[in-house]
Amino acid sequence: MFTSQGPTLRELAVQALSSIEDGYDLLAPKFDHTPFRTPDRILAAVADALGGLGPFDAGLDVCCGTGAGVETLLPLCRERVTGVDFSAGMLAEAQAAVAPPGGGPAVEWVRADARALPFVEAFDLAVSFGAFGHFLPAERPRLFAEICGALRPGGVFAFPIGAPPRLTSPLHWALLGFDGLMRVRNLLWRPPFVMYYRTFPLGGVVEDLLRAGFTMRLHPLEEFGRRADGSPRWCLVEARKV
Repeated sequence: MFTSQGPTLRELAVQALSSIEDGYDLLAPKFDHTPFRTPDRILAAVADALGGLGPFDAGLDVCCGTGAGVETLLPLCRERVTGVDFSAGMLAEAQAAVAPPGGGPAVEWVRADARALPFVEAFDLAVSFGAFGHFLPAERPRLFAEICGALRPGGVFAFPIGAPPRLTSPLHWALLGFDGLMRVRNLLWRPPFVMYYRTFPLGGVVEDLLRAGFTMRLHPLEEFGRRADGSPRWCLVEARKV
C-alpha cells in the first residue's frame, strides 16, 4: 500500500496517536506517497465532469491537503483558486508543490477549519477530496452550511463518492474493522483522531445538503464502470446553491 518513500510503521503509529492537526503536520512530507491521497484517475474523472458544469471564475478546495485538488481546479477556473486546510504542514507542502500557471488563475492558500470558513459568497465552485471521514455525521450540517455560505448564488459544491462495498466484500469488513479500531482508540486515548470510512452514506449526505440550501444532481463517473445491478461504482455529487 505504501511506497518506499512513504511513512514507516512507527511514523504512522505516532501520527495515529496525535491530534488530527498534529498528525497531518507530521504526515505532510510523505502524504503523497500513501494511499490516502486521492488517485489521479479520480481527480481526472471529476475534472472531466466539472468541465460541463462551468464556466467558473473562482474555485475553492476544502481540506486541500498537499494541493492535488487545487491543481485539478486550475484548468477549470479563470481568475483564482484557493486551497484551505487547517494543517500548516499540509499547506506548506501544497505551496511548494503547486506552481501557478503563467497567465492563468491566481493560487492562494488559507489556513482555516472547514467548519468555520472565512469566506462569504466568494466562489463559483467548491470541491473536496477524501476529507469527509474527518467529520462526524453530526458535524455535516455545519460543514455543508459553511461551504454553502462560501459560494455565490448558483455556485456548485462537487465531490466524488463511491458505492459502498458489498457485505460479502473483504473491503467491507476491512473498513468496518478500521472504523471499529478508531472508535476504540478514541475511547481510550486523547486527543481524538477522527477518521472513519463508513460515516458518509449517500442518503444522509443528500438530506444534509438539501437542508443546507443546495439542489442535487448525481453524475455517474462511467470511467469506473457499473456494478452487477447496473448502479455506478462512482458518482460526482453536484450540489448547487439555490
